Order: sequence, then C-alpha cells, then structure tokens
Amino acid sequence: MNKPLHQFFTEDHRRLDALLEEATVRPDAVQMDLYHQFRTGLLKHIKMEEKIFFPAAQKANGGEPLPLAAKLRLDHGALTALMVTPPTPEVLRLVRLVLEQHDELEEAPGGMYDVCEKLTEAETEELLEQLRQATEVPVHPHNVSDKAFISARNALIRAGFDPGELGK
Repeated sequence: MNKPLHQFFTEDHRRLDALLEEATVRPDAVQMDLYHQFRTGLLKHIKMEEKIFFPAAQKANGGEPLPLAAKLRLDHGALTALMVTPPTPEVLRLVRLVLEQHDELEEAPGGMYDVCEKLTEAETEELLEQLRQATEVPVHPHNVSDKAFISARNALIRAGFDPGELGK
C-alpha cells in the first residue's frame, strides 16, 4: 500500500534523528548551529502534526478524537518544553527517550500515521501540499531559569516519563 503521508513524516523523523546525532557527537560540546536546526525542525514537525495532519484525521473520523492523540499531544508538550531548555546531557537523554517511544507510536504498523493516512486518503495531495508549505516555529534563546526546567519536568511527568535529574 502506498503511504505518502506516513513516508513524509517518517522521513522527517530520520532527518531530525540525524541532525540530533550530528549535533551531539560530543555531548560535552554540542554543535549549537546543528542543534538549532534540530530544535526548529522538531517544533515544525510537531506543528505539522498538531495543526494539519491530526486535525484532518479527526475531522475525517466524524470529529471523534483518535485513540493515540491525547498521548501524542502530551509527548509533544514534553518535547516542546525540553526545547526551551539548553541541551544539557540530561535534556538530551530525555529528548532521545521521548522521541524513541513517541516515534514508535506514530510509525508502527497500525500506529497513528497508518490510522491518519487511512482516514485522510481522499485528501492526501492537499495535505502534502499544506505540509510542504508549513513554516518554522519562531524560537527564543534557550531559557536557563529554574522555571524552564520545572516546566519541562512537569510536562514529562504528565506525559508519563520519569524526568530523573532534570535541572538539578
């Protein structure tokens, strides 16, 4: 079965994974230009899912929320909160942990991408065009305040993750 939307998002996952890996070859010396590309790319990816793909699928589902949507939204909140903080080794560990589990929920057979693709099959080309035209999310410099780390910790807990020593 041809799955252009699934492929679009999965390829973006691989692109983001590669950026993160390249930016953090030396965790003690993160390449901030590459990490910035990862950060803005991840936020744009989340925006495309939350503002275009998932709402289109929910609309096609008679307005009924999709089973995985709430969990994925919590994960997106945790990832977004982590993008506010500087890329410390603990932040990077948590980003990888969340992405690993989150991407599996989206990409696995019968996962969110398959469900959304099936529901929106009549709109595939229109959705792909909207996704291609999506703009980056503006970002501010990293926030090193305790509030930023507390916010990220709380978002991780809401999403079901153990924040460990985040911000300590």
